Amino acid sequence: MIGRERLLIALEHQEPDRVPFDLGSIQVSGIHQIAYRGLRQALGLPESDVRLCDTIQGLATVEDDVAAKLGIDTRGLYPLNSHNWGIEISDAGDAYAYHDEWGITHHMPKEEGLYFSIVEVPLDKFEISAQEMAQFSWPDMGAKWRVAGLRQQAEAYRQAGYAVVLKDAFAGIFEFAQRVVGTSNLLLMMGLDAGMSGLLFDKLTELKLDYWRTALEEVGDLVDVVTYADDYGTQVSQIISPRMFRKQIKPRVKQVFDLQEQLAPHAKRLFHSDGNVRPLIPDFIEIGVDILNPIQATAKGMEPAALKAEFGKELVFWGGGVDTQGILPTGTPQEVKDDVRRNIDLLAPGGGYVFNTVHNIQADVPPANIIAMWEALQEYGVYR
Repeated sequence: MIGRERLLIALEHQEPDRVPFDLGSIQVSGIHQIAYRGLRQALGLPESDVRLCDTIQGLATVEDDVAAKLGIDTRGLYPLNSHNWGIEISDAGDAYAYHDEWGITHHMPKEEGLYFSIVEVPLDKFEISAQEMAQFSWPDMGAKWRVAGLRQQAEAYRQAGYAVVLKDAFAGIFEFAQRVVGTSNLLLMMGLDAGMSGLLFDKLTELKLDYWRTALEEVGDLVDVVTYADDYGTQVSQIISPRMFRKQIKPRVKQVFDLQEQLAPHAKRLFHSDGNVRPLIPDFIEIGVDILNPIQATAKGMEPAALKAEFGKELVFWGGGVDTQGILPTGTPQEVKDDVRRNIDLLAPGGGYVFNTVHNIQADVPPANIIAMWEALQEYGVYR
């Protein structure tokens, strides 16, 4: 069974020959370049000039030899955006600096720096006039050059038997609004001046729609999964109340999902949010989410068994394969295998499950633990 066939069967809530495996098809299912180099060595593969698919997070592009060696079933299409395009690094004293197309400034420490973090946002104030919002230099997210070459890439992946996943061009409207005005400013706006935050959300929604029109007109017939990533959860609760989400965010996200369905009706919609999003899951289903990622099982309310029992007929679970905060970086290989087996036993029965870690594999994960994770998937991820 080829990878695409395997994934499509799982997405229809049926059991293929084994649990499909994703690594690196999106910017939240990947692997840090340091861990990736260690993995290549552990697999007996030659050193390579690792190309980053996400410079901000330091994520490596998973190469063909790794995909073949591990039996990965998915490959991702990455549009050109502020995480992988036009990146010019400058010196900022004890840090490297990057000023992106949105006007956001990122820094990475020179000593032991692993990724870039935001240090300055372009509209850092609570009271922003409609005129200031209109005059801001918004990037052209519908530009054709952002998806240049993706069709040829998608055709090659299809021919090789992979399922094709199309990444979004920038983070979700709630998360990205924080990057434009700052988190505290946005939360104040949402609580005290919903009209102003609404203008910002509307503009970001407009840019989302511009991107998806261009992208799906270019490759929509070749993609199997489309994505949207917007973090609402913490370890114990939600960043904003479910009521606030339903009033200010949900209708706008629905516009994006509706356009995706219109232009690529065959593609499944993957939604990513870290943390505890348990109260919002019925809302996700209502607006058209087919797949939930990353299933952060250590967060309150996100217990795999309960999620599978309550939502397993409506949602595919993509992720949740191993605890990447604790067990994967610090556990023994056997502890990794035990965690993988436990999660597969809970999430895989009946199909509707795609194996991946909980978010990206970070730099501190030992190669032996990545191999242990993969070996456990081979052993316990087989449908009988």
